[in-house]
Amino acid sequence: MTNREIREAFLNFFKSKNHQIVPSAPVVVKNDPTLMFTNAGMNQFKDFFLGEAQPKHSRIADTQRCLRVSGKHNDLEEVGIDTYHHTLFEMLGNWSFGDYFKKEAIEWAWELLTEVYKLDKDRLYVTIFEGDDSEGLVKDTEAYDFWKSWISEDRILLGNKKDNFWEMGETGPCGPCSEIHYDMRTEEERRTTPGQSLVNADHPQVIEIWNLVFMQFNRLKNGSLESLPAKHVDTGMGFERLVRAIQGKSSNYDTDVFQPMITFIAQKA
Repeated sequence: MTNREIREAFLNFFKSKNHQIVPSAPVVVKNDPTLMFTNAGMNQFKDFFLGEAQPKHSRIADTQRCLRVSGKHNDLEEVGIDTYHHTLFEMLGNWSFGDYFKKEAIEWAWELLTEVYKLDKDRLYVTIFEGDDSEGLVKDTEAYDFWKSWISEDRILLGNKKDNFWEMGETGPCGPCSEIHYDMRTEEERRTTPGQSLVNADHPQVIEIWNLVFMQFNRLKNGSLESLPAKHVDTGMGFERLVRAIQGKSSNYDTDVFQPMITFIAQKA
């Protein structure tokens, strides 16, 4: 599949699940004093999560252009070091505002990756939030139990607050998340070292491709958490990483997202 076909397949899949397809928001944020640039797909929907505005549709899907800036979970320091963090990047996302929750988000993610994109099930790993006593947050057994219907338990890994509790910034909507990782190593490397040991270990060929965030809380200025008026789903899949996985490349820059530009520049240099 070409990168255009991959993007189109994502939007068509969620359209078939009764999602309204909406345009990408501007990269330069307007009417929000807490953000200068769009750094996550959920930015334009923040008021919906907080209950301060009502969406016209309870299910939405889109593709959002984002700028990687400093802040929580943005990994700005990784740009230029590895082959899968970019300053300007694209996020594929599906959203539920008080409609479906963990069960459907997990089921549809698995269906899209394995049935539509035909990714190798044996190369997929998922993580769930292990809980955090200091915040009074318990292990996400609900997500764990839903994942058991689709993937063997030895591929469901526990993650700490840093990796599996998503927050947009110092304040705002947040919640436990479930990451999906893909092992792109050679068969020989996979026989030598189990993929479980390389998830979230900065291995260049075992990388996160999709994050399913279950928005349940709002982080207040005093650092405490309060429950949101309703529970929501906020997912973000790295488009460039997904293309790399589907096209079987060892670097994002080897895909047809980047190669036409790289080739053009090389010819003109």
